[in-house]
Amino acid sequence: MKKNIIDIVKYRNIWIGISLLVLIPGLIGIFMCLVKFHAPLRPGIDFTGGSILQYEFANKVTPDSVLSVLDNCNFTGSQVQQAYVANHEVMVIRTKSIDSEEQKRILDDAFKAKLGAFQVISEDKVSGVIGPELLLNGLIALGITFAMMIAYISWRFQVDYAVCAIIALFHDVLALCGIFAILGVLANVEVDSLFISAALTVIGFSVHDTIVVFDRIRENAKLVGRKVTDAVTGKEFKKTFGDVANDSVNQTLTRSIYTSLTVVITLTVLYFLGGITMRNFVLAMLIGIISGTYSSIFNASCLLVWWREFKLKKKAVAA
Repeated sequence: MKKNIIDIVKYRNIWIGISLLVLIPGLIGIFMCLVKFHAPLRPGIDFTGGSILQYEFANKVTPDSVLSVLDNCNFTGSQVQQAYVANHEVMVIRTKSIDSEEQKRILDDAFKAKLGAFQVISEDKVSGVIGPELLLNGLIALGITFAMMIAYISWRFQVDYAVCAIIALFHDVLALCGIFAILGVLANVEVDSLFISAALTVIGFSVHDTIVVFDRIRENAKLVGRKVTDAVTGKEFKKTFGDVANDSVNQTLTRSIYTSLTVVITLTVLYFLGGITMRNFVLAMLIGIISGTYSSIFNASCLLVWWREFKLKKKAVAA
């Protein structure tokens, strides 16, 4: 490490290794979801179809007691979560689609008989036909986003910059999906249409941070080959592309961390105080922002240095 500089490029194998420690378990989680749910992530009602009910009971009830009533009414496989709405305890019930008023009446009568009076806070229903359409539109949106980013970065910088930026984006998306896949298997966390919105937002944030780093590298690229003196050893050396990339990352490091930290603080507050309906969306944003900041600082620039060093070696061999 040189004076006041973190030698990020030198320890690139460590940074890539840390990424792999997150991505490999995530890929295993995605495989488990494919086996268990026939989807890379545990699909929520937005994709499978079903009903979401929020009930406030007059008496003290538990999620297990609510599940018991649902099972007796042939709504097996339902999920019940305890939440607070305007400081009132409510039960959020996710179950298969309630297709008729008769089914709803029977269920409500069973709740009253077993658990006492209750107040309906909200009732939402998603058709099973809409789910695949939402998923398809989300995948199309992701594809268009990647294509436009590759085109823009290739035009604004160079092709190798674009490829490294997209690899960093894939890292962020895989990290986000992998963690949610693990949560889906271990904690029954589902993804809905808000998850796709979070993923698209994360992609935009991540590439924005990466472009800031790449723009500084491009500005400093004119210094490659220039003789400078090491601040620690006092030895003179010629700057390589790796030195320039390292200096550029350090010049933008504080800005990147401070910018991301303000977002992380806001999202953390929202996660604990924003209500249960927003919790998974906020969690996805938190994971994505942290992963995006990490990949912009530690992965994208290192991949670009690897690419340039490989090209130089190839030229040397050809010569």
